[in-house]
Amino acid sequence: MKSKPRPPVFLERIDKLTRSIENAQTGDSLPTKVRPLTPAQAKKLEMGEWSFNWPRETTIESRQVYQLNATDNTTIVHGLISLEAKPDHVFMHLVESAVFNKGRQKAYLGVLGNLVAFACRQSFGLGFDGFVSFDSKTALKAHYADVLGAEPLGGLRMYVGTVAAYKLVNQYYPDFFPA
Repeated sequence: MKSKPRPPVFLERIDKLTRSIENAQTGDSLPTKVRPLTPAQAKKLEMGEWSFNWPRETTIESRQVYQLNATDNTTIVHGLISLEAKPDHVFMHLVESAVFNKGRQKAYLGVLGNLVAFACRQSFGLGFDGFVSFDSKTALKAHYADVLGAEPLGGLRMYVGTVAAYKLVNQYYPDFFPA
């Protein structure tokens, strides 16, 4: 039996670019680390707290799923991202903030910016000059252009090019490009 094609997945609104993630109430910065999410870890995620089926995502061979954690508490997942290395760029299939980092009462700002910066960093590391592509909601295309420096590719597809990727990576990973 043929599986149904999955609809395109879209980024959420990027709330703020920070140095790591920032407590929405106090403004305190929380150092973070992005680490691979294993299938066993994905199975422990609370299904009602995530919009996407992350356990299934970890089983797709061509993709790597990563989790964003605070460095002092790696048991709390602040956000998730699914990336695929294409021949000349990195494609973001899914990216999501944890439920407690969404909406007006979110606990931390900068989660999605942090994860997109990580995708750009991966692209630089793979020799793709920071190029990352993704699908956008029509209503958010101008937002991604403004906040991420993303540019249209056609239809809903957008990309972050070298200059914009460098700025994002430098924002979250200032030691990645040594002076």
